[in-house]
Amino acid sequence: MIKRLRVIRNSFLVVLLSLVVVACQLNGSGKLPLASRAQANAQPNTNESAAAPVTTVFTDADFARHVELLKRETKKKLAVSGSSAAAEFSFVIQRPFVVVGDESRQAVQEHAEATVKWAVDRLKQDFFPRDPKEILDIWLFKDAASYQKHAALLFGDKPTTPYGYYSSTHKALIMNISTGGGTLVHEIVHPFMEANFPACPPWLNEGLGSLYEQCGDVKGHIHGFTNWRLPGLQEAIRSKQVPSFKELTALDSNAFYHEDKGVNYAQARYLCYYLQEQGLLVKFYQEFQARQKEDASGFKTLQRVLGEADMDAFKTKWEKYVLSLRQGHEVTVVP
Repeated sequence: MIKRLRVIRNSFLVVLLSLVVVACQLNGSGKLPLASRAQANAQPNTNESAAAPVTTVFTDADFARHVELLKRETKKKLAVSGSSAAAEFSFVIQRPFVVVGDESRQAVQEHAEATVKWAVDRLKQDFFPRDPKEILDIWLFKDAASYQKHAALLFGDKPTTPYGYYSSTHKALIMNISTGGGTLVHEIVHPFMEANFPACPPWLNEGLGSLYEQCGDVKGHIHGFTNWRLPGLQEAIRSKQVPSFKELTALDSNAFYHEDKGVNYAQARYLCYYLQEQGLLVKFYQEFQARQKEDASGFKTLQRVLGEADMDAFKTKWEKYVLSLRQGHEVTVVP
């Protein structure tokens, strides 16, 4: 889908460029319109080592064995429950994942190529050279009823989000694909983060994941756009409920996910968005990953990459910037 995006250079020169925009929301046709309201509530496991493991290279035979085992296990679990729906699932290998869905095989194939492969290629290009250390499954359930039913039957889960989640326990991404592909791209970030930056703190893990809930292709790279989290963050800024960046980056998993989670997600997302729009996001990620042992939260690296001596003054500037944003797909290209 061809979109024309306004490109603002140095706040003075406005040029219209023709960009190929690939959105992170799938509709029933398998195409990618720009829309996503997918809330990601997964809490991926991390360990304390900053060193990422070496990627295991899986062969075609490894994937074929994995699929056959997955089919047998699925059939067995559904038989125990009295369900005969195992034959309705299609299995598509899309490295480094196996994509499973209860739509038609053509629809599952389209999701695998247009969303999974699209996102994986671009995330690996900018952030993640290593694949997950195990073959992971992406389960795409066709509607809310199927999602709730099969999360319980296959995984013993009762989802806390209507959109989807990543389960490191089950080595699976479990999605209600009828809500769109935004959460799927968000959740794809998490297993790649585990493989490449296992000591990543929750603010960056979720900030980067939520950045790509609404995304497209800009000059061959994945690019996050403003999304549904913006109005809530703007209201929190006006009511002075947004913590300092030192406080945000210091939050452990329990605090990040359970204490004012909505503001934490939104603040982390739009910090990543600001870094992206300044052309600093990839640089920050790489420098933080390299220095994580001496800067566990990333706050010192953030300050250095931003070139800001006074982070309280920066927060004031960032808040003004966020308040000026509107939901849409305007792209600032840094020369």
